[in-house]
Amino acid sequence: MFLSKLLEPVKATAREAGAILWELYQSGEFSQQQKQDTSPVTSADLAANTHIIARLSELTPDIPIISEETQILPLAQRSDWPRYWLIDPMDGTQEFVARSGDFAVSIALVEHGWPALGVIFWPKEQLLYYATRGNGAFKQQHNLINRIRVQQYQPGEPLRIAVSRRQPRQLIHDLLQQPEQAEFIALGSCSLKSCLVAEGKADCYLRLGPTGEWDTGAVQVIVEEAGGKILDSQFAPLSYNQRETLGNPDFMVIGAAVQPWSELIKARQTAREL
Repeated sequence: MFLSKLLEPVKATAREAGAILWELYQSGEFSQQQKQDTSPVTSADLAANTHIIARLSELTPDIPIISEETQILPLAQRSDWPRYWLIDPMDGTQEFVARSGDFAVSIALVEHGWPALGVIFWPKEQLLYYATRGNGAFKQQHNLINRIRVQQYQPGEPLRIAVSRRQPRQLIHDLLQQPEQAEFIALGSCSLKSCLVAEGKADCYLRLGPTGEWDTGAVQVIVEEAGGKILDSQFAPLSYNQRETLGNPDFMVIGAAVQPWSELIKARQTAREL
């Protein structure tokens, strides 16, 4: 009941933040700078961040918030939180700057160490993906709502892999047991590529390079409720709020969780630091 009461206000918040991003995107009236990890951040990220934090603070004043665009508390101060909001005000800042339109708002509620509610909003398409634990995953465009499910990969068919427009294809080829069977689907934004798997338009998404827990929080519950999984590069589950760093290792989003994915993708070890 708690999650169902939160869902509609969070969807509205994601739409509002998306409207802020889209207005700045269309006008071009935003500034850009580099963060310490050399990744870009814009005034649009910060404006959306301010709006989301204000709305969530009004909605649930007792639930703390972790955002990509705010200072992260030491683990000792957050490790015993029973629940917290985990947000990325704009997933796909590079796509925003590059003018592809493939960026999204990502809001998750984490309960007892695992995402329980997730909302992704894609302003360009006016498209929402969302899920709450135990209630399925959904896609909403305007007033049309459809339940989404991953697709069962059929051996011998091309393996449909969601990839970044800006990543060399050879890096992905090197991770595949049978690269000749790969079929690439290019899209921006980590969360949007994950949602392609959740709705059955891709079989998997292989993410190489630095990401944070805010990149996977919302899609974790969406993908799981759609029948898939998100695993690290050694086929182990990700973790949330268990380390000083909130950096993820390389990870994979896989549909049809019963599939023997190790026969398709090579396991390897990667670091968990940003």
